[in-house]
Amino acid sequence: MGTLVGHVAPGFAFLALGLWHLFSHIKLHAQQPNSYTSSPWFPTSRLRYLELFLIMLGSSVSVSMELFIGPRSHQPFDTDGTIPSNHLHNFEHSSISITFFVYAAFAILLDRIGPKAQYGLTQFLGALAFGQQLFLFHLHSADHMGVEGQYHLLLQIIIFVSLATTLMGIGLPKSFMVSFVRSGSIMFQGVWFIVMGYALWTPSLIPKGCFLNLEEGHQVVRCHGEEALHRAKSLVNIQFSWLLIAIIIFVMSFYLVLVKFYGDKAEYSTLTNENLLYEDSDDVESQKGSKVGEKKSFMDIGRGFVPLDMER
Repeated sequence: MGTLVGHVAPGFAFLALGLWHLFSHIKLHAQQPNSYTSSPWFPTSRLRYLELFLIMLGSSVSVSMELFIGPRSHQPFDTDGTIPSNHLHNFEHSSISITFFVYAAFAILLDRIGPKAQYGLTQFLGALAFGQQLFLFHLHSADHMGVEGQYHLLLQIIIFVSLATTLMGIGLPKSFMVSFVRSGSIMFQGVWFIVMGYALWTPSLIPKGCFLNLEEGHQVVRCHGEEALHRAKSLVNIQFSWLLIAIIIFVMSFYLVLVKFYGDKAEYSTLTNENLLYEDSDDVESQKGSKVGEKKSFMDIGRGFVPLDMER
């Protein structure tokens, strides 16, 4: 992080994960409204652990980019083996990625073993990852007192929602709304990361009265005076409010479309099964009637048995 790519890349990862969870939870609830149970992650038809493998891959790439990949000036250690102050944020970001890697790895292990506490432990690990993320962004070593600090402050609100709903999911596994809000918050995290990346490191998008300044090896947004800084922070708040409205409109529209599509399919499947059961019961009654002496021709009896045999 600390660059445009460092925010946009994880932003797309969170956005994709949140959208995948939102789709999966809505689909599951539409198909099984009376027996819905939340899931911390969702398998795919071809590769069961694809979601978790992608989280592990993304986390590994993030750690590599923060600590190992780049020019000599980007290397995290000094010649004497200590961590220089301008690379503390690299270790903080890496710690967040490592925690998500641990979550995905243990989620796979728990699924393979299948203990009774599998669901609760997986949710706990997810909450731990969000808690680590909130902790390190709240106590970030980088200077977040200016415009960048306002972006990170609002980011912490979204992360807190993800953390709270993940913890709530441990005790409320059948609550669709808990899963719905958690999925939306993860998606919102991704959108906000992307907006941060472009807004803080694209010169043309820097607020009026502010500028990019190179400090300790990375660029930081600074403003000319308190008035310019206050205006820039207010613009960040407006951006957050507009994006929140856009996210609400999207998730609600997404829900209505999916519940209409999958709900109708589930209703059609239920009606079809009920009709088949009704036909089977009619066949059984006709067979009972023939046993008690009801007069029927051979062709009539044949018509009564053929559908039952075909169903079987």
